[in-house]
Amino acid sequence: MKTMKINMLSLFWILGFFWISLDSNSQDIKLSRQELKEMRRAQAFANFNALDSLLNGKRFVLEADYLQNKYGNRIPVSQDLNFVKVDESTGILQTGSNFGMGYNGVGGVTAEGSVGSWKINKDYKKLTYNLKFSLFTNLGNFDIFMIVTSDNHAMATISGLGPGKLTWEGHLVTINNSRVFKGQNTI
Repeated sequence: MKTMKINMLSLFWILGFFWISLDSNSQDIKLSRQELKEMRRAQAFANFNALDSLLNGKRFVLEADYLQNKYGNRIPVSQDLNFVKVDESTGILQTGSNFGMGYNGVGGVTAEGSVGSWKINKDYKKLTYNLKFSLFTNLGNFDIFMIVTSDNHAMATISGLGPGKLTWEGHLVTINNSRVFKGQNTI
């Protein structure tokens, strides 16, 4: 009978310590809406500052998820074949397809050349960048207007001497983290 009391007493102690340890390890920290909003805003501002060094360093790739023509027709595309790449003083515009053999060997067109004028405007209220630069290639001269948001979403509208425009829509990555495949230069 005495051993039974010790075992029951020990059992209550063990269960009590177990319950206390579970209660102390639980993370029932609930943030208010205002705290969540402030936390998201702080994260967006940190991303905004990181993008500043990426864009001013002129070493990035816009990997496109969609291409859009001047009429608003938007099609999903392969990220590794459709991109806008800037590497300091050189740049590449490429379209491609997994299903065809185009002028560049990957079902599209590749234009490589030198980067000309470069202008960046920051919008601290919306946490976006507006980037405008020119690219001089063997296919012609192109003006690129790019909008980059703090969550790395980017849209680049490319216009040349002709009336058409093409928009690459995707996300911005560093050159080292990019998975793009450059086809042969067209012409």
